[in-house]
Amino acid sequence: MSRSTILASLAFLAFISLGLPDGLLGVSWPSMRQSFGLPLDALGLLVGFATAGYLTSSFVSGAVLRHVSLGMLLTLSTGAAATALLVIAVAPVWPVLLLAAFLAGLGGGAIDAGLNAYGAVHFSARILNWLHAFFGLGTTLGPLIVTGVLSSDLIWRWSYAIVGVAQVGLAITFFVTRDRWRPVEVEETAPLASAGSVETLRRPVVWFGMGLFFLYSGVELSTATWSYSLLTLGRGVEETTAGLFVTLYWGSLMAGRVLFGFVADRLPLVATLRACIVASAGGALLFWLGAPVPSLAGLMLMGFSLAPIFASLISLTPGRVGRDHADSAIGYQIAAAGLGGAVVTAVLGLLADELGLEVIGAAIFVATLLLLAAYEGFMRR
Repeated sequence: MSRSTILASLAFLAFISLGLPDGLLGVSWPSMRQSFGLPLDALGLLVGFATAGYLTSSFVSGAVLRHVSLGMLLTLSTGAAATALLVIAVAPVWPVLLLAAFLAGLGGGAIDAGLNAYGAVHFSARILNWLHAFFGLGTTLGPLIVTGVLSSDLIWRWSYAIVGVAQVGLAITFFVTRDRWRPVEVEETAPLASAGSVETLRRPVVWFGMGLFFLYSGVELSTATWSYSLLTLGRGVEETTAGLFVTLYWGSLMAGRVLFGFVADRLPLVATLRACIVASAGGALLFWLGAPVPSLAGLMLMGFSLAPIFASLISLTPGRVGRDHADSAIGYQIAAAGLGGAVVTAVLGLLADELGLEVIGAAIFVATLLLLAAYEGFMRR
């Protein structure tokens, strides 16, 4: 097997590991919160700690790679993520869970930033697209693992233990293969833009882009996180069935990314993304208003429609903001995406606590309409 094939295979495994914790959380949260005696909206705080760790490691990964090889960074980051998952599996009190979430975010952010930096130089566009599809595979497997654990009359902690042990194996694999990875220089992966950061922030289109990424990640993550609670606690759907619904949502997201990788170069990107956002709004409406079968159809339509948006928006950014502003703007967009996933998820939890679980479906639909408005603003500035 060639060196490039081995490294691509390891990168795919790493992106599966990135997606697994996101897939675990939504289905395990109702049981998790009961274990610690927490309100429903405490999920927002947990996601916030994980996001803080993710953003921290993402921002400093370039500096770290000046002193540590990528192979060793992946080893340490995967080891940190594994440790965090195993701590969650045995956490005796809520503060320990929060600290473990922060550590998991640190590990995930470093893996994401390091592999994307390497892939931008050494992988083809098709491999990069499929990396994100393998993230979707991880988020698809997560709900299946939790659902299988709960249906076997085991407590939710076993699902985190299973994934944590798998992450330990991945960390060992990265350590054994650490010398196969070339060190990634900051100059190779993040060339300096000619425009300053403050100057970039003065451009209104940059703020539209940040809002767009904020809303996109908010819609994607909050749908996955809260749909299980709405279906089981609000609509009386059986737990195993609701877990399958969430699994199919993530599976649709993964399938959409795989398929779009084959056809992206043949489609008019701007019009295609507009159609995808409109279709995701239609799926959100079905999920909000539908009985179980229409709700499932809505979730799957949302997952499939959201699939190509993130990576495609990154590719559109230089043409919208100007090449000299692109590097700074993309950095702001990714930061906004991380914040959006945490903030929108937390806000939906607060709304559900105050107004009832059914507000979740309505809020997701409204968020998709705001996403469409932000996209039109981004494209027309």
